[in-house]
Amino acid sequence: MTNKDSSEKKIIPITPIEDDRETIAMYAPEKKIYPRSVSGYFSNIRWIMVWVTQIIFYGLPWLEWGQRQAVLFDLGTRRFYIFGLVLYPQDLIYFASLLIISAFSLFLFTAVAGRLWCGYSCPQTVYTEIFLWIEKQVCGDRSAHIRSDAESWSFKKISRKGLKHFLWISFSLYTGFTFVGYFTPIKELSTEIYQLNLGAWEVFWVFFYGLATYGNAGFLREQICKHMCPYARFQSAMFDKDTLVVAYDQARGDPRGARSRKADPVLLNLGSCVDCNLCVQVCPTGIDIRNGLQYECIGCGACADVCDTVMDKMGYERGLIKYATENSMLGGWSKQQIWKRIFRPRVLIYTGLLALIVGGLIYSLNDRKPFKVDVVRDRGVMARVVEGGKIENVYRLQIMNATEQIQHYSVTVSGLDGLEVVSDNHLEVGPAESRWMVLRALLPADAAEPGSHKIKFRIFSIDMEDHDSEKSTFIVPRN
Repeated sequence: MTNKDSSEKKIIPITPIEDDRETIAMYAPEKKIYPRSVSGYFSNIRWIMVWVTQIIFYGLPWLEWGQRQAVLFDLGTRRFYIFGLVLYPQDLIYFASLLIISAFSLFLFTAVAGRLWCGYSCPQTVYTEIFLWIEKQVCGDRSAHIRSDAESWSFKKISRKGLKHFLWISFSLYTGFTFVGYFTPIKELSTEIYQLNLGAWEVFWVFFYGLATYGNAGFLREQICKHMCPYARFQSAMFDKDTLVVAYDQARGDPRGARSRKADPVLLNLGSCVDCNLCVQVCPTGIDIRNGLQYECIGCGACADVCDTVMDKMGYERGLIKYATENSMLGGWSKQQIWKRIFRPRVLIYTGLLALIVGGLIYSLNDRKPFKVDVVRDRGVMARVVEGGKIENVYRLQIMNATEQIQHYSVTVSGLDGLEVVSDNHLEVGPAESRWMVLRALLPADAAEPGSHKIKFRIFSIDMEDHDSEKSTFIVPRN
């Protein structure tokens, strides 16, 4: 062996160790849901609500009341016009009352019939229905849409999807435009868009609201209801065993199995459910209602409609899937028994509280003064003795005209003998405006002891023959 050979090292190949470890996904992948179109009683109600809510939303900004937009939240001038009402930031109590009414209404409807709001009136449900209808017109029904998504990309597929998204985006931007029209007069907004002179904030909110509509109704859809909406999480706190929910009659439906129309299910030892899975295909959140009530269920009744259609074809009685209560399913109650139990103490308490709050709001609005007054002592001018030995206090009054006509007001003062207003006590205020006036009140020197004395300003609306009053203090200085 030569030195060269001995210097060479022997290379031993390393055999790789086989890794038998397995990767396990902690979360199941979300499958895209292709809701099947359905028609029936509950579907008709849902579309009626779509039409009603959208006619109100898109039509209300174009409705005029007198010489202005009927509903306008003018943040610049801090005035909120709601038909004949003109509200100011000081009227925050009315908005708070509306929020309380909305909350109690939600509690009441949920206690009676579960997620009625979600299934029929929620904007997420309404706009998803509209987007699904557009998708169906462009891409076809559920089967055609599934086949289209499975196909490789082609000019036909690109053009079809491009048209769908163009219609979605156009509808979403018009929705954003309408939303901004509640805060900026919509006719002015239309002119600004036509002249390409839209303000930065208006552009931002049109696109922001449009993007939210496009993303939520076009892509997120059931993910909003299942994961983002808090109502789905705390609804169980408002449910009880007498709450109407969409339910599958397991005693009647099981055992499930396919069969011909002429077959007798009794001889086959089968229930009424033919296991067609149509109730799963029409569900907008992709659940199987036959597994029991789930928090993802929005109570839309689509599964009940399609199941009734199958029952009609098979010649079976309707109502395998229906609105029912847990107690009624366990006890086999009739409809009369179910409705009799609906009006239980919990529901009656919610109804009474709701009626009380609504009545209080209506009474408050009806008794609301057509003007508001704030009295502020002029801090720059303290109490002082003027000519004739009289004591002068200076006040600043803010009068807000809550009507849409020019109003004239006069002011008097009382509370101390000899107290009088010596400055001009008449003021004209324009429609839905507020103005300040300075008042000088004089009191004879010996009419009151030194110190602070309560007085009252009375403000008279000359045109409406109404009046209001505000308390203040009159300072008598020490010698």
